[in-house]
Amino acid sequence: MNPLAVAVSGRGLVDPGEPVFGAADDALLRGRAVFETLRVYGGRPFLLDAHLERLRASSARMRLPAPDLSDCQKLAMLVVNAADETELALRFYWTATTLVATAGPIAPDLEQLRARGVRLAVVRSSRGALARAKSTSYAENMIAQEDAIELGADDALLVDPDGIVLEAPTANIWWRIGDRLFTPSLELPILAGVTRSLLLELSRDPVGVGGHRLEHLLAADEAFLTSSVREVMPVRAIDENEFVPGPAAAALQAALRERALA
Repeated sequence: MNPLAVAVSGRGLVDPGEPVFGAADDALLRGRAVFETLRVYGGRPFLLDAHLERLRASSARMRLPAPDLSDCQKLAMLVVNAADETELALRFYWTATTLVATAGPIAPDLEQLRARGVRLAVVRSSRGALARAKSTSYAENMIAQEDAIELGADDALLVDPDGIVLEAPTANIWWRIGDRLFTPSLELPILAGVTRSLLLELSRDPVGVGGHRLEHLLAADEAFLTSSVREVMPVRAIDENEFVPGPAAAALQAALRERALA
């Protein structure tokens, strides 16, 4: 969706349709840039400090200089206030020469999608160290997502060549067997989700964090994705394996909203 407000470091608010990156920027030439996405509730960016720390960590992995985090905070409030809406998706882009913040609307069909659950298609993926950085080199993830959509799914589930579950292209994966939750370890080539970290803290059920095979996930009682904008999203199916949205996803979604709106 098009942003409602855009701000650039050193320039302030700019017209959302105005170009902000130079043609010689490595972000365009080589995809060497990082970004961050978070949700705004009631006009307040949620977990802003944690997201900015991940932006800094992603920059280090990409061998970029660290962005000015105080500048990020200023740009965030500029675009949130200018967007004139209280529920937003807030994004930062950092290319080593240009720092940009945008604020845009939340997809209107998210709650409808949460009610029915998403369908995933398994996509085999060999991933490198940069999978742990939230970089703009997202072509592999987007191709996996498009492959899944062509198969009739809503999104992809990335699994490594040895059958170890990784993540979705833009979300972490969780599942429940009995009274125990499971999610892949950050020792695997996956992104350290900020929402994942919060839910590990909020979960009342024990969580098995490790390297889990696809067969383990497919035997689950329920499964769900987590991300900053989509929050806790139940999984309805993985390939031909059907799931019923269950109590763990509902409880974590309620706990997340309670923390966000506190």
